[in-house]
Amino acid sequence: MSSPYPLLDTIESPADLRALGREDLPTVAQSLRDFMLESIARTGGHFASNFGAVELAIAIHYVFNTPDDRVIWDVGHQSYPHKILTGRREAMGGLRQHGGIAGFPRRAESPYDAFGTGHSSTSISAALGMATAARLQGLDRRAIAIIGDGAMTAGMAFEALNNAGDMDANLLVILNDNDMSISPNVGALNNYLAKLMSGRFYAAARRASEKMLSHVPPVLELAKRAEEHVKGMVTPGTLFEEFGFNYIGPIDGHDLDVLVDTLVNIRRLEGPQFLHVVTRKGKGYHFAEENPCLYHGVGSFRPEAGIEERAGGPATYTRIFSDWLCDMAEQEPALVGITPAMREGSGLVRFSERYPDRYFDVGIAEQHALTFAAGLAAEGLKPVVAIYSTFLQRAYDQLIHDIALQNLPVVFAIDRAGLVGADGPTHAGSYDLSFLRCIPNLVIMTPSDENECRQMLYTATQLGTPCAVRYPRGTGPGAHVEQEMTALPTGRGLLLREGIRIAVLAFGSMVRPCRTVAEQLDASLADMRFVKPLDATLIGQLARSHDLLVTVEENAIMGGAGSAVAETLNALALTVPLLQLGLPDAFVEQGEHVQLLSQCGLDAAGILHSIETFRRQNYPSS
Repeated sequence: MSSPYPLLDTIESPADLRALGREDLPTVAQSLRDFMLESIARTGGHFASNFGAVELAIAIHYVFNTPDDRVIWDVGHQSYPHKILTGRREAMGGLRQHGGIAGFPRRAESPYDAFGTGHSSTSISAALGMATAARLQGLDRRAIAIIGDGAMTAGMAFEALNNAGDMDANLLVILNDNDMSISPNVGALNNYLAKLMSGRFYAAARRASEKMLSHVPPVLELAKRAEEHVKGMVTPGTLFEEFGFNYIGPIDGHDLDVLVDTLVNIRRLEGPQFLHVVTRKGKGYHFAEENPCLYHGVGSFRPEAGIEERAGGPATYTRIFSDWLCDMAEQEPALVGITPAMREGSGLVRFSERYPDRYFDVGIAEQHALTFAAGLAAEGLKPVVAIYSTFLQRAYDQLIHDIALQNLPVVFAIDRAGLVGADGPTHAGSYDLSFLRCIPNLVIMTPSDENECRQMLYTATQLGTPCAVRYPRGTGPGAHVEQEMTALPTGRGLLLREGIRIAVLAFGSMVRPCRTVAEQLDASLADMRFVKPLDATLIGQLARSHDLLVTVEENAIMGGAGSAVAETLNALALTVPLLQLGLPDAFVEQGEHVQLLSQCGLDAAGILHSIETFRRQNYPSS
C-alpha cells in the first residue's frame, strides 16, 4: 500500500531532505500540506500562516546545513513545516497539548529550534547575536531570521536591522511577505532579477567597482545612485539597502526552483543579506486562502468541509468587551479604540466597522500604541487600549513614563489574563498584577463575571486616571449582563458570603471556584474586585473576625494581589495567618485551561486541599 504522504515519510531530518533530488521537492511540499491538513484538523493550531510557509521551510533546510546553520522563525506561527521536517512528524499528534510539543519553536524541544519565539519581531536581533557569536568564535556558520510582514512593523525589528548593517555579520533576513500577490509577468521579471542580484558575479562586480571608484568619490557616488535607481524601478529594497543590507527580491515564495537557486547564491555571499519572499497565507487549501483571518488559529474541524463560522454560543469576556466598547462609543464621542495588530483577538472587529475614524490598529508596536494613546489622552480624547496581558509587558516603560507619570486617563482592556491553555507560557498573562500594582496613579480591577467586566470597563472611563481591567480568556460563569452601565465605588470589595474562622479573598476569575470552597468550609468569601486600591476596610474587618485569611488569584504569587493584602495587613498592624494561593514561581506549560488550573492547585479541589494542608501543618489540634 502506498504512503498517503509520498517522500515525507522518508524524512526524519533535514539530512534526508537534502539527499533528495530537486525534482522531488514539489512532491514533498504537497505531502507536507496534506499531512498538516489532517494533523491540524485533529489537534487545532495555527493554520493559514503555516500553509504559506511550506516551500520556504523546505528550501531553507535543503540549502542550509541545519542545525549547524541557525534558523529562527519569528513568532512561530509559521514553524509547523519546520517542525515536521526536523523529526517531529509523529509528535504533531500532541501539538499544543499537555506533555506534547509546543505550537512555537522551543530550544528545549529540538536542536533545530535555535531560539524560542512566541512574541513577534525578535528574530533579527537573536540571529544577529548568533551571527556575531559565530564570527567571534571563528565558525563558518550562517544565521537566518524568517520574519513576517506584520512583525516588520515593530520597532525592535528596525532597531536590529539598523545595528546589523554596521556589524558585517553573515546574517540572512528573510521577509515572508504574505499580504500581497505577484502578477505572473512582474513575478517572472522579479524572480530573474533576484537570482541575478544574488549571484556571485553581481556581488563581485559590485565590490570591485566600489574599490576601483573609491579613488574618485564623485564617480562612486554617481554609480551608487545609478544602481539604486535601476534597482528601485523593479524592487522595493531601497530602505533595506540604506540599512546596509544587500536586498534581493521580491521572489515567489511558492516556486521551489527560484527559492533554492536564490538561497544557494546567497549562501555564498558575505555580510548582511535581505531576501524578500512573497507567499500566500493558506496556500493549497482554498478555504484558508479565501479567509486567512478565520484560519489563523483553528480548533478541530473536518478538512473536507472547512470551518463553520458560529456567531452564537456563550459570551466570552472578549465579546463582553466588544459589546461594551460599541455601546460606550455611542454615548461618548471622545472614545477611541487602539490595538497593536490584534483586531480579531481583542474583539475590535465590530467597533472598527462601526467607528472606522475612531479605530486605530498601529501594527505590532506595543510601545507606540501606549504613547500614541497618551498623546490622544493629553488632547482630551478617551483612548481604550485593547491588549493581551502578555503583550503589555513589551510596553512597560511607556506605561510608566508616558501614561502613569502624567496621570493620563488611558483605559487598558487587558485580555488573556492568567493561563491561556494551548498557547503556553509565551502567551500566559501570569504577571500583570505584579508588574502593574507598583505603578502610581494606576487603578486595577479584576472582574469575577461578565457583568462585573462590563461595569468595570465603564467605571474605568469615569475615573480620569489610568485604569486597567484585566480579564481571562474564554467564557465566564454565565452571569446576566446588565445593559445599563453603573460606576462601581472605587476600591470597594463585595462580601459574597459570611462564614466562620476562614475568610477567602478572591480576585477575578478565582471567585468562581472559591464559592465552592467557601460553602464546603463554611468560610467567608469576598470578591475583592479592586487590586489597587485595595479595600483596606474590608480586609481589616475580615482579619479581626477570622482565624485565617486566604488570597486566591490567577497571577504569580510573587508580588501579586496576595502580596498587596499582606502589605495592607502590615500597614494596619494586624497579625493574622495569611495563605497566598496563585501561580507558582515557574513557567506553566501548555494544556487545557481546566487541566492547568488543577495542576497549579487553583481549581476548587486544589484550593480546598491547600487550605486544609496549611491548617493541618500549622494548627494540628484545630
